[in-house]
Parts: sequence; structure tokens; C-alpha cells
Amino acid sequence: MSAGCGQLAYRLGTDMPPQYVPNPLDLPPVPADFLWLQVVDAVDDVFRISREQPVVNQPGAVLEGRLETSYKVGGSILEPWRKDSSPGFERLQSTLQSIRRRAIVHVRPHSNGYSVEIIVQKDLEDTDRTQYATETTAGQRHDGSRTSRVDDFDDNPQTLGWIPLGRDTTLEQILLQDIFRRVTQKDTSGLLNH
Repeated sequence: MSAGCGQLAYRLGTDMPPQYVPNPLDLPPVPADFLWLQVVDAVDDVFRISREQPVVNQPGAVLEGRLETSYKVGGSILEPWRKDSSPGFERLQSTLQSIRRRAIVHVRPHSNGYSVEIIVQKDLEDTDRTQYATETTAGQRHDGSRTSRVDDFDDNPQTLGWIPLGRDTTLEQILLQDIFRRVTQKDTSGLLNH
């Protein structure tokens, strides 16, 4: 009897597991320009687009679509309106570290529709020291060498580069699900106005 109650308590207290869509995502045949506009609109809600080559799928001309975005520094817990950091671990990590992301989208036509692949790359900022570190590069030297203090020295940490952290699969899923909904669900907004 207690096992059944435990399962009921678990089901009532636990959210449904999130639905995952495959990446690349197969979509049904729709007009190529409609699909491309939906992809651009979904990605543009999160990132600034730097380059795009629209998909072409017509008799005699088939061309893969490709979209690239600029890097964007991740939103923190104090910026809940920003969509580039998904809730949970990704937003916490972007709060405690300097994280940047960018997206690359491929739209490939095939015989019975399209294939949409999204890759969101995530990088960690590599600095020469922490921001409020007690050590400094402007400290006194005690080895007998002479130093000149003519320049105004910026004592902030200097960015040495960015360390790749792999892919942000959570944000990839959010974008793919948004594109899937936009392409497969009917638009009822026009029906409500009549």
C-alpha cells in the first residue's frame, strides 16, 4: 500500500520530464521562405544575427541555409528577461563566470521536408587574475630593477582569451522546440480578431 502512495506522491510532486526533440530536427515540407523566416525569428529573439544564407528549395535549385550569430555574454540571475541563459545551471553559471554563447544554424532540404540543426557554442572568459584579487601587476618590485610609472595603468583583469566549454544543449532544445511549434502549429491569432 505504501509503495502505491509513494508513486502517487512522486507523480504529484514531480514535473513531467521535458520533451526533447532530436538535433537535427526533421520538419515537414513547407515553403522554404516561410521556414527560413521562422528560423530567423526564433534565433533573433535570443541572439543578434551576423550572417545568413537563406535556404532554397525549388526545382533546379537546392541550397542549404546557414545562419550565424554574434557572440553574446550570458545573462545573469539578475537579468531574467534575457533568453540566452536558460533557467537553472546555465543562468547560475553565467552569473558566477563570464560566459559567452553563439549559435550556428543549418537548414538542409531533403526529399520529404527539411532538417534543422542548431549548434550553440559556449565559452568561458580566461583572465590573468580575478577581478577583486589582492595581487596586482602594478605592485612594487623588490629585485632591484627600475620601473617607470609614467603610464596610467588599468589595473582591471585583462582577457587572455576564451576557453571553449562545448555546446549549450539546453538552449539548443529551447530554440528547436520554438521552431518546431512555429512551423507545425496553426496560427490562430487571425481567427481571434474576427
